[in-house]
Amino acid sequence: MQIEEGAKIIIQRWVRVRFWDRLLIVTDEAHMREAEALQHQALKATRSTNLLIVERSGKHAGVFFDEHPQAFQGYTAIIAATEYSLVTTKAAKTAIERGAKFLSLPLSTNTGQSMLSFDFLKMDVKKSKLMAQVIMKYIRSSSGMRVTTETGTDLRFGKRGRTPGFFNGVVKDGKGFSSASIEVYIPIEETKTEGVMILDGSLGYIGEAKEPTRILFSEGRVTDIEETPTGIRLKEYMESYQDPRIYIAGELGIGLNSYSRCVGECYIEDESAYGTFHVGLGRNIALGGTQEANGHFDLVVRNPDIYADNRKLMQSGKIIIPEPVFY
Repeated sequence: MQIEEGAKIIIQRWVRVRFWDRLLIVTDEAHMREAEALQHQALKATRSTNLLIVERSGKHAGVFFDEHPQAFQGYTAIIAATEYSLVTTKAAKTAIERGAKFLSLPLSTNTGQSMLSFDFLKMDVKKSKLMAQVIMKYIRSSSGMRVTTETGTDLRFGKRGRTPGFFNGVVKDGKGFSSASIEVYIPIEETKTEGVMILDGSLGYIGEAKEPTRILFSEGRVTDIEETPTGIRLKEYMESYQDPRIYIAGELGIGLNSYSRCVGECYIEDESAYGTFHVGLGRNIALGGTQEANGHFDLVVRNPDIYADNRKLMQSGKIIIPEPVFY
C-alpha cells in the first residue's frame, strides 16, 4: 500500500475531516513525509490545516504535552503523527474534554517502512467495532480480569470503578478520540496486577521478543524480568525512562485487527493484532486511569485465554462468545 492511500484512510475514514475543521497535525522531523501526505489529503476537505513539529523526539516527546495541557487550544481536530503515542498526555486529555477530535497515530516502525503503508490500516472498522462491543458487554459487569496462556502466563487484573473502551481508528466511534491501534482497552487498577507473564510477542517500540521471557508482577508493578537477551533489552529500555512509574501496569488491551501481524516490525501493528493481549505500562490517564508517568508502552503476548470474572471471552486468541450484541 502507498503512503498516500494510508493517509487517505486516516483523513477520510478515521478522522473524517470536514470543511469547518481546524486541523493540527503534530509531527517530528523524522516523519515529515507522512505529515505532508496527511496534510495533502486534509486540504481536499478543509483549508485550515497546520503542522506542529516537535523538537523532542522518541519516548520523551510526550513530556512537553504534559507540561503544556493547552497546546492544542483552538483546533477542532488533532492528529498526533509522531514517533511515540501522545494519546495519554495531558494536552490530549484537555483537547478531548473540550470536544476536539483526537487521533493518536504513533508512526514507530523497526524496518524503515512507513507505517502509513502497512496493510493493517485496511481493517474493516465496522467489524472491529462489533467485536469490541461483544467483548465490552461482559467486561463492564465484571470486577476483575484474568489472562492465561499455554506457555505459562497467569495474570490477574483489578478493574473496579474502571470502564473499558475501544479504539478502531475512527474518532467518532471513540466519542472524540481514538488510536491507530484497533483494540479493546481497560484502564486497570494500578495496584492490583498480580502474577506471571511469559512475554513471547513484542516489546512495544523496541521490537519482537526473540525468546519467551518471564516477567513477574506484584501489587501492580513489574518486580522481576528474566535475564534473557530479550529481558536484558527490556530492562535497559525501561531504565532509560528514568521514572519508576513506568513499571506500573495501567492497561489491559485486547487486539482486534485481523490484518495485523505481531512480528516486531511496527509498534501499533503488534499491539492491535487479533489473537494477542497486551499490558500497557506507565501513563494511563487519558484511558480513564490515574497513573502519571514519563511515557507509556506495551508488552504483547500471543494466543491468550481471557476471562472476565469466570466467563471466558477468548480461547487461544480466538473470541468464543457465541452471541452478537447490538446497540
